Amino acid sequence: MEFHETRLDNGLQVVAERAPGVHSVALGFFVRTGARDETDDVSGVSHFLEHMAFKGTARHSADDVNRVFDEVGAKYNASTSEEVTLFYAAILPEYLPQTFELLADIIRPALRVEDFEMEKKVILEEIGMYEDQPTYTAYERLMHTHFAGHPLGRSVLGTNASITALQAEQMRAYHQQRYAAGNILLAVAGNFDWREFETMTHKLCDAWPAGSPPRPVPEARPTGGMCLTRKQGSLQQHVMQMAPAPPSSSPWRYAADLLTVVVGDDTGSRMFWELVDPGFAETAEVGYNEFDGSGAYMGYFSCEPDEALRNIERVQAIYDDVNKNGVTEVELAQARNKVASRIVLRSERPMGRLSSLGHNWLYRGEYRTVADDLATVRSMKTDDIRKLLELYPLKQTTTSSVGPLETLAGATA
Repeated sequence: MEFHETRLDNGLQVVAERAPGVHSVALGFFVRTGARDETDDVSGVSHFLEHMAFKGTARHSADDVNRVFDEVGAKYNASTSEEVTLFYAAILPEYLPQTFELLADIIRPALRVEDFEMEKKVILEEIGMYEDQPTYTAYERLMHTHFAGHPLGRSVLGTNASITALQAEQMRAYHQQRYAAGNILLAVAGNFDWREFETMTHKLCDAWPAGSPPRPVPEARPTGGMCLTRKQGSLQQHVMQMAPAPPSSSPWRYAADLLTVVVGDDTGSRMFWELVDPGFAETAEVGYNEFDGSGAYMGYFSCEPDEALRNIERVQAIYDDVNKNGVTEVELAQARNKVASRIVLRSERPMGRLSSLGHNWLYRGEYRTVADDLATVRSMKTDDIRKLLELYPLKQTTTSSVGPLETLAGATA
């Protein structure tokens, strides 16, 4: 592996991990913008803008964009979260130049009014589609309640009202501010020539406008709460819960990841054996979500409505025991092996390394090899988990539930 890093005069950061032994290359633009960077009057604009990138540029029509990606056999897509909008493609090395050129071009879309109005209908349909999914509804309302008054409480998709009212000029202004070069990270991983890639980067990106818009990152201090959404036709009760956890910059993030594998992995965890294996829940898990300046443990289970309250109590009992007694050596060893396997398996594809490379640099300004991650995971001790729990205990601070129940009276949150 060879690591390279540079920064253009306009502020664009570039990080690269060369692996000449692989047979593909992946590259992506990580734009440091998402729902948390929006205001009420443009709620959902980051995700809408991601769609507009594929509607054409000054040089390429929407048909051109799809045609060129297809001609080179690219695996390509984009995504928007609370904090990052990512545009990426994975291709054979010989198609890197034209793929890079197209990706760099769609970062500067035309944003034509007619395309904007057409795509607005697609976004509204997407919102309606997701609102029919209980897990989406539970997550949206969990985030809104848990992060009330904090930027992370904003919806990624926006609302029917905010998208309907949004104007093309507002999107252009948002793009001009948030897509400044200093707010973008370009990452590449796999089989490529660094000098050639560096030359292409200057050719394609030197003219981008400079700038680095601020993002306040205060750590959230959730007060908690309960949000119950009744859906009479639902056969299951869906329950999601959140509690504070280490932020993305914290050295405790590895311990938090291992802890949630012990407690709530989809197989072999305490929640699996206590809820899923006996048939009390169809699925039960807890994971660690890291954000800029904040973090969250997020638990989820789905079950027959009559078991919902008892399952909340079962989860609380698991949390109480872990908070009091920590985890066992056997549990931690198993979690270390699971996490190590995931790190290695993900790293065997350039697309997997692209994600790790980009997020490590974007959030922490650091480069970590697979060996670095494995060494950190394998160094974790039960004492580390205990210290983590002293700072960030497992809790049911905020609860969001969707299903036929009228109440979850007696639930912890």
